[in-house]
Amino acid sequence: MVDREGFRPNVGIVISDGAGKLLWAKRIGQNAWQFPQGGINRDEKPEDALFRELYEEVGLESGDVEVLGCTRGWLRYRLPKAMQRKNSKPLCVGQKQKWFLLKLIGEESRIRLDLNIKPEFDHWQWVNYWYPVSQVIDFKRDVYRRALKELAPLQCEMEREI
Repeated sequence: MVDREGFRPNVGIVISDGAGKLLWAKRIGQNAWQFPQGGINRDEKPEDALFRELYEEVGLESGDVEVLGCTRGWLRYRLPKAMQRKNSKPLCVGQKQKWFLLKLIGEESRIRLDLNIKPEFDHWQWVNYWYPVSQVIDFKRDVYRRALKELAPLQCEMEREI
C-alpha cells in the first residue's frame, strides 16, 4: 500500500530497557543496524501493525511491553533512487512512519529473532539512547533524530521513575 505521494505507511519500534538503553538490531547477513520497523497493511491501524511487527521481528507480544507513546504525525524518509523498485506500481519512493516507544516489561529472554519464516535480524544489543542516530544508514538519520527527539521526554520520565 503506497499513498499518492509514493510513501508506504510503516511503524517504527523503539524498545527501551527502562534504564536508558534501546534495542538495536542487525539486519540478517548484513552489517546494517536499525530499530525494528514494518509496513502497515491495508485496513490495519498503526497500533495493530506495531504488535504484529513486534512479534514478527523480535518475538515479543503485547504483554511483554508497555506502550509509552508515539510520534504525533508521520515522519518520512526517501529511499535512494538505486533502492527504489522501478517495476512496482505505484512507485514507492520512501516510507512514512509512526514511531512507538515501548518499555520492555517481560523477561529479556523473550526477545527472539528466529520466530519468522524469513527473519529480519540475526543479532541485537542494548545501546545508549542517541547512539542509533549516528549509526543508522544515512537516508534514515533525520527520521531517527526526529523520532528520538520527540520520544525523549517519555524516556526521561520513565528513567526518573526508576
